[in-house]
Amino acid sequence: MKQKYTVTGMTCSACQNHVEKAVGKVEGVSKVSVSLLTNSMLVEADEHLNDKSIINAVKSAGYEAYKPGEQKSRENTKPAENDEADSLKKRLIWSVVFLIPLFYIAMGHMLGFPIPDFLHGNENALTFSFTQFLLTLPILLINYKYFEAGFKNLLHRSPNMDSLIAMGASSAFLYGIFAIYQIGWGLGHGQEAIVSQYRMDLYFESAGMIVSLITVGKYLEAKSKGRMSDAITKLMNLAPKTAFVIRDGKESEVAVEDIMAGDIVVIRPGNSIPVDGVIREGKAFIDEAAITGESMPVEKQPGDSVISATINNSGYFQFQATRVGEDTTLSQIIRLVEEAASSKAPIAKLADKISSVFVPAVITLAFLSFVIWMFLSGSFTFSLSTAIAVLVISCPCALGLATPTAIMVGTGKGAEKGVLIKTAESLETAHTIDTVVLDKTGTLTIGRPMVTDILPGEGTDRETLLKAAAGIEKLSEHPLAEAIVTYAEAENVKPEGVEDFEGLPGKGLKGYMNGKRILAGNELLMEQFSIHCREEQKQALQYAKQGKTPLFFAVDEKMAGLIAVADVVKATSKQAVTEFKSLGIEVIMLTGDNQVTADAIKKELGIDKVVAQVIPQEKEREIRRLKEAGKKVAMIGDGINDAPALMKADVGISVSNGTDIAMEAADVVLMKNDILDAVYLLKLSKATVTNIKQNLFWAFFYNCLGIPLAAGVFYPFFGWKLNPMFAAAAMS
Repeated sequence: MKQKYTVTGMTCSACQNHVEKAVGKVEGVSKVSVSLLTNSMLVEADEHLNDKSIINAVKSAGYEAYKPGEQKSRENTKPAENDEADSLKKRLIWSVVFLIPLFYIAMGHMLGFPIPDFLHGNENALTFSFTQFLLTLPILLINYKYFEAGFKNLLHRSPNMDSLIAMGASSAFLYGIFAIYQIGWGLGHGQEAIVSQYRMDLYFESAGMIVSLITVGKYLEAKSKGRMSDAITKLMNLAPKTAFVIRDGKESEVAVEDIMAGDIVVIRPGNSIPVDGVIREGKAFIDEAAITGESMPVEKQPGDSVISATINNSGYFQFQATRVGEDTTLSQIIRLVEEAASSKAPIAKLADKISSVFVPAVITLAFLSFVIWMFLSGSFTFSLSTAIAVLVISCPCALGLATPTAIMVGTGKGAEKGVLIKTAESLETAHTIDTVVLDKTGTLTIGRPMVTDILPGEGTDRETLLKAAAGIEKLSEHPLAEAIVTYAEAENVKPEGVEDFEGLPGKGLKGYMNGKRILAGNELLMEQFSIHCREEQKQALQYAKQGKTPLFFAVDEKMAGLIAVADVVKATSKQAVTEFKSLGIEVIMLTGDNQVTADAIKKELGIDKVVAQVIPQEKEREIRRLKEAGKKVAMIGDGINDAPALMKADVGISVSNGTDIAMEAADVVLMKNDILDAVYLLKLSKATVTNIKQNLFWAFFYNCLGIPLAAGVFYPFFGWKLNPMFAAAAMS
């Protein structure tokens, strides 16, 4: 059982790791993944485990957790990231209000700015220092959350970034208070040297500047989180809030969440479709770009399905609701995007391991730098300055956010293109794929037979052949018959009525039209009724080699012609295969069709290898064989028989018109039913992983350079010393 929770109070990757450890210890929990970026937690646990146990584990770790509300409450609630950004913005503004005069008083004389006389000289040192104390105090109170969270986590033995900030700012502030006492003692005992020394080493401005600059960084981070969640927010806003339904013969407006499966929903031009369903009356052109990424409006008529959050460009229609509430396509997309953003990529494990020991290591380094510099220099002020700088320059956030930020962008970009990526792991794994296995029917091909060739017999025209063919095939339930009837309708050919219809198993159909006998079927049928068709047989053989099914038609004793029917290859399939191969990927097709048809498709598309006449179990076995050979395999399919293979593959990819079970088994869903989007997935994966590696490199580089600099490692050689204020600015 997989459950999602919202976790509040986390500020860095150390918090994230501590929550994961705490929940992971709960009996019955098999897997837990916490996202710092989305403040969410995914927990896989036994069904008997209740939410209270998990929430209590989070609370015991020093944080808060709760179950997200229903879709209705989510839509009506302002995103948490916006609330956080607004709060931080207010804190930042008020911090700056007090920081500007504080900084002016503390640093103005060094910069040559005019300072009031009552703050000049040793005689006014107490006024000078106490004024800074009064200006610093409100800044620390405004940003009390750093101290509250930091020291609380320190007491829980799970120090985080707030702990570093709290310790650094508190050390600077307490040292300033200590300096005020020293100044007072110096003035009272005539010790000018002491007064002069501590007047110049107050560190109040450092304490105020540290928390203010950290607030700048936190504000930018919150804004970034808000932008990252925009994709989900925009998706939520796509669905209308109300819709018109027909109940008891009357049309009335109801809230979308009150629509029930089976309701008849009325859609007018310009309306957004509220839930999934099937058109019962009317026609329309539907803009599905927001869901599938398809740029052109799609024509819909009775019997066609419609998707929630798509827009009716033109036409009036009524449809019957089939999926409502959390079952709609839109809700499922939102859930998939949220879960993908909350899940963790394998590459994140390295950063997590480092983050888990990062903060304790920084605290230890700060203490060691203080002790070592006290021993080497004997200067308490210098030693304290290096310790504070180490505490505030370190940045565990960079490590914690490097991976989820890239994953959020990657999954968001995928969703925009109609590529739904369920987990961060599948997004990362996709860049390693070296073999793509494709199902044929419904994946490479349209998935339903269509007329491809019409060859009228001698003395018969095209329309006469179509009339006879459509007339007799209209009475058949065979898929090939449906293809011919549909084609005739599209050509505006009206079939005539057929009498004495008879199905001849294994051969075809027989009937009478206007007193003339009509035959439709294979060569055996023609032979049975002694119809001469030698020339047509040659052409039929050519059609068969191309993977088409030839159908023979005769009127009375004369051959009327051939109609070839085939499951047509999609327009983009050849381009997709070509692009896969350009990426150095081997392309294999698995199909239950015969070898002749499979070879025809192979030749047409340029596929490397085909395996024909495979049963469902053999598809899964073929995937396993490839993986055992060391291949990284992506499987693309759409049917129930593809589900085992989709689950076995390193990355399972399902097309959106596939069965529910295939979509459930897959790691990625292609909403446009276009395997060209699978090429986009692989390219997106490569770009995302490259970005993650770049993020991690700069995070490591910053900390590896910044912490030694702050600790004064370079001071004996180059005289480089980092002021705590600049350390805080660097961390931001």
